[in-house]
Amino acid sequence: MKLVAVAATAALVGVLGVPAALAGTPTLNGTDGPGFTITLSSKSVKAGSYTITVKDKSNIHNFHLTGPGVNKKTSVGGQGTSTWKLKLKKGTYKFVCDPHKSFMKGSFTVS
Repeated sequence: MKLVAVAATAALVGVLGVPAALAGTPTLNGTDGPGFTITLSSKSVKAGSYTITVKDKSNIHNFHLTGPGVNKKTSVGGQGTSTWKLKLKKGTYKFVCDPHKSFMKGSFTVS
């Protein structure tokens, strides 16, 4: 029975064109805009490798992520989707919109 499940999973990965190494990488989703909002899909995650997808929905905002060994941001003035492959270490990570950092901000912890 396990062999059938493994074979089915391998076939699905092959059909979808998803590399096996990426199939198990968790994704965190961030957004900024279109109004004065900034979000990330999780408040707490385990240390490890992640794909972070940011949807920048406004040309007056950016998404700036900082934490242990991380300093990534989208551009103010730009819009679109950015994808980052990051290794998150234990600690607190913060995300802000740089032009509106006093009220467009959030954080999450990595354990």
